[in-house]
Amino acid sequence: MVDNIKWHSGKIDKAAREELLGQQGIVLWFTGLSGSGKSTIAVEVEKELYRRGKASYRLDGDNLRFGLNKDLGFTAEERKENIRRIGQVAALFADAGLITLASFISPYKAGREAARQAAGADNFKEIYVKASVETCAERDPKGLYEKAKNGEIENFTGISAPYEDPEAPELIVDTEILSLEKSVKMVLDLILK
Repeated sequence: MVDNIKWHSGKIDKAAREELLGQQGIVLWFTGLSGSGKSTIAVEVEKELYRRGKASYRLDGDNLRFGLNKDLGFTAEERKENIRRIGQVAALFADAGLITLASFISPYKAGREAARQAAGADNFKEIYVKASVETCAERDPKGLYEKAKNGEIENFTGISAPYEDPEAPELIVDTEILSLEKSVKMVLDLILK
C-alpha cells in the first residue's frame, strides 16, 4: 500500500447523485459459464432500463479486455486481477448513481465477494446465470468450447479451469428452462421493486 495517497471527497455524494437520477446506483453482477447467457440478458436488461428512463451502463468481459484489462491473460492470478479491477470500476459507476450491469464469468467466489465489498453489500446484486457445461458447449456462440476441448485454449472455465458456483446469489436465472423474456423480467423485478 502506498502511504502518500489520499482519497479526495467531493461536495456531491452518492445520495445526491441518486436523487438527481431518481434511482439507486447498484451493481448487477451477472456470473456464469461462457455461453450461459450473461451478456445476452444484460443487453436486454439495459435496453429495458433505457426504455424506462433509467441511467445504466453495461460492463462486459470481452469489451474490457480490449482496453482496461488487455494486459491480462487467463491464468488464475490474472483472472483474479481482472475481476478485482472490474469490481472497482463497477463500484465507481454505482457510486455515480448508475445501474451497472457487469457480465463476467468471474469463476472464483472470492473475486465476486471482493466485488461485492467494493460496491457495498446494499449496492450489489449477484445474478447467477445458470446453465450446464453441456448446454453452454452446445450453444458455444464463440466456438470456444470446441477449441478448449481440442487443447487450443488453456485455462478455459468449465473445461480446464474451475467455476465455483455462487452460494447465495440474490437471483438464479436458469437459462436451460427460462426464456430470454422471462429471464429479463426476473432481473427487472429484482431491481425495480
